[in-house]
Amino acid sequence: MEGSIIGEKYKLGKIIGRGAFGKVRIATDIQTTCEVAVKILVRETMVKKKMEEIVYREIEILRSLRHPHIIRLYEVIDTPKEIYFVMEYAKKGDLLEYILDMGKLQEEEARKIFQQIISGVEYCHENYVVHRDLKPDNLLLDSEQNVKITDFGLSNIMSDGQGFTTRCGSPDYVAPEVLSEGFYKGPHVDVWSCGIILYNLLCGKFPAFNKVNIPNLYKKINAGISTFPSHLSPTARDLISKMLTVNPVERIEIPMIRKHQWFQAHLP
Repeated sequence: MEGSIIGEKYKLGKIIGRGAFGKVRIATDIQTTCEVAVKILVRETMVKKKMEEIVYREIEILRSLRHPHIIRLYEVIDTPKEIYFVMEYAKKGDLLEYILDMGKLQEEEARKIFQQIISGVEYCHENYVVHRDLKPDNLLLDSEQNVKITDFGLSNIMSDGQGFTTRCGSPDYVAPEVLSEGFYKGPHVDVWSCGIILYNLLCGKFPAFNKVNIPNLYKKINAGISTFPSHLSPTARDLISKMLTVNPVERIEIPMIRKHQWFQAHLP
């Protein structure tokens, strides 16, 4: 509730987001007056949906990661009825809102945002974490327009040689191999999602994957992308094509994304 004090330290403010298990409120650190975001998870809902393991895995993963483009988890306050994630507050909202407001971005601005996304995702993979739900809704922007990757609820830890079988992620961003039976490699699916995000940034919309119904959407995802808007530069088209290669074995990997001509231009 707005005005409540949690952990004898944070005063809760207005709701700034809602999720499957609860809500997110802005809060103020009483001692420092700094603003934080507090994700409030209701235990009863977690138990009903049998999601306790997922929540505690997300806590473990967030505690293990420290990177300028990954949202910071400051502390967890555990109570009988709720769990509170006290996190870094990204004042400018999420990337989806930004794209909806701005429409397609100029390549220079899109490149800066994309470079930051790749930096954070690469760090996750180097630390054996695969996100599996990368999309503009889960990419926040701070007051200086820096990207912060958030929502690690579907993330998992990779082991050498291990694949995954769980069908998860958001339909518009899910890689083809996640839709098929069998194992898939985590880093490959994150690259696909980043390819869709790059298309979103540069075009202000999705590729020709139709949201009318899920079966048709999946058919189009498996067919890959064949056409691009005429305003895209040849190097941007090339990078997106390589990231949205249907066969994951042939899909570009992050070290090569970093070396790509489009990515390298104006690299800070």
